[in-house]
Amino acid sequence: MSDAELPSEYHRRLPYGERMSPDPLVGDEIFPFEGEIQVVPLAEPVLPEPPRRGEPGGEPCGACADPLWSAIWADEQWVVKAGFKGGLQMVAILQPREHYRLDNLPPELTATLGPMIQRVAGAIGRIEGVGRTHFSRWGDGSEHFHVWFLARPLGMMQLRGAMLALWDDLLPNIPEAESHANARTVATALAELSGNPVGIAAD
Repeated sequence: MSDAELPSEYHRRLPYGERMSPDPLVGDEIFPFEGEIQVVPLAEPVLPEPPRRGEPGGEPCGACADPLWSAIWADEQWVVKAGFKGGLQMVAILQPREHYRLDNLPPELTATLGPMIQRVAGAIGRIEGVGRTHFSRWGDGSEHFHVWFLARPLGMMQLRGAMLALWDDLLPNIPEAESHANARTVATALAELSGNPVGIAAD
């Protein structure tokens, strides 16, 4: 791709095809790898970007096709999904029942987003052995707005920060019975104010 085809000055100064040095990360107390590490070469931008699930030209929106797939709690506006296999006590998604992006959430729904983030984080904090609840918004896979929540185990200071999502893949998967029990804890806590446990949390 020529410089003229790149969308901004930021893009034009990046070293495509080269490997970045891992030195800024290696040795940091929360970086989960050590030894000889090689960063993949930086790829050129893909323009136009491929459509996400739920966008025109993309795959159908899975959240709309099966709204309660993997859901553990729901009310009239929001759904919380969990039960994904991983090494953390809880990884969950909060998403609206209706198909919206972040930029077109109606004002009345946007007004409930902050309180819902607070509620979900607090509910995850009720799981035995959880020290903190982290949340992030990644929106590259699906257009349907969603926020991720990750439980950081109590005392596991090495798991702090942005690498927590990687640790979910690295740690041994928690047993299914424990995953279901954690889902029930979260759903029951959320249902104290509104909505109902569903799926594995209602068993």
